Amino acid sequence: QVRLAESGGGLVQAGGSLRLSCTASGRTFSRHTWAWFRQAPGKEREFVAVITFSWSGDTAYYADSVKGRFTISRDSAKNTVYLQMNSLKPEDTAVYYCAARQNYCSGSGCYAAVTSYDYWGQGTQVTVSS
Repeated sequence: QVRLAESGGGLVQAGGSLRLSCTASGRTFSRHTWAWFRQAPGKEREFVAVITFSWSGDTAYYADSVKGRFTISRDSAKNTVYLQMNSLKPEDTAVYYCAARQNYCSGSGCYAAVTSYDYWGQGTQVTVSS
């Protein structure tokens, strides 16, 4: 059974940093597309970042709201993906979810869509105080 487990959320002051981790079990995800989404109260789940596998090297894409502040990375040996979040703002407060997709995802119409992903974690709360 495939399972994604997030960790690393918490309470941080504005301007601070957090690193989220998502570890997969049940199968190898070395060539999967991994993504982070977030959902604030009363809002829809939104795309944050994605890292896609290719033989020439991984490629990362970010939502405009986090570009330059967040970095997604993966450690295939550990079946883990990370989201380093710096210069956090109160508007970053949300439940953060990791997701994985078995096949390559081309273009934002694919990688930014909730429906594109096969597996989801349970979410981890990130709260940024002002």
